Amino acid sequence: MLKPLPSLLLSLSAVLLCQQAQALTFQTRLERIEWQVEGDQFECRLSQPIHQFGTGEFVRRAGEQATFRLRSQERWFAPGGATLLAAAAPWQAQRGDLNLGTLQAGGGDVPVTSSQEQAGRLLAGLLQGRSPLVRHRTLHGAQPLEVRLLPARFAEAYARYQACTAKLLPVNFDQLRNTQVGFPGGGIELDDRARGVLDVILDYMQADPSVLRIELDGHSDNSGNRLLNRDLSRRRAMAVFDYFKSKGIAEERMTLRFHGERYPLVRNDSAGNRAKNRRVTVTLSREPLLSAEAP
Repeated sequence: MLKPLPSLLLSLSAVLLCQQAQALTFQTRLERIEWQVEGDQFECRLSQPIHQFGTGEFVRRAGEQATFRLRSQERWFAPGGATLLAAAAPWQAQRGDLNLGTLQAGGGDVPVTSSQEQAGRLLAGLLQGRSPLVRHRTLHGAQPLEVRLLPARFAEAYARYQACTAKLLPVNFDQLRNTQVGFPGGGIELDDRARGVLDVILDYMQADPSVLRIELDGHSDNSGNRLLNRDLSRRRAMAVFDYFKSKGIAEERMTLRFHGERYPLVRNDSAGNRAKNRRVTVTLSREPLLSAEAP
């Protein structure tokens, strides 16, 4: 009795063989093409399952443009630079393929990820009937490998994807987790720009309950004596603390520190640089406040 073949060989048996180039080509049959759209105010995803391979997907996070990536549980790609194309459909051969550059192939379940610019050009190509196509070589040997998405039924799915992206927040957690609130005039009062920055943070925290605490670190430039600078940095941190408190953030969720001139953001060698150093760093954390840290 024959033993079951390894999973990789079973997958290989389901792959289409491109006769001319002898390339292993993964794509879904035209009549089975489907696009899936899912997401929330933090991230939107537009994806197409690829038969016996995994998924090709466009992912757009809040505050960013989309990237394109392939997802697969099997390791197919050899390490190195893969070629990304917006390929013409077989019935559009006269148009030619558009070479969008290279992608760095690696391991893991997401072997390739595009830049935002490349993803934008792929989306534009799909609206024109082009196919996202990643061309490389297999992990085991030098055999050419192609993974292709098809543009069938794309327009309706893209409209749903746009409706999702219209509801994204203006920023994401990574963009906000370390925010500088400036005091360029040298005082301790929040100006309109500083309050605007803090309001963006507050709006995000209202939408994302996973943000559990805020760390506030006050700073100064080196213009005055050290004792004065330390007090200035404390009063600036308190201004942010009081603003957050007035907007409903509980005191126990905030940690306040002040450092004077000890940690400049840039060298204090010009008026412009000194203005940058007069700041409060707001750090968002998803870790709970430890009892020993309580103010």
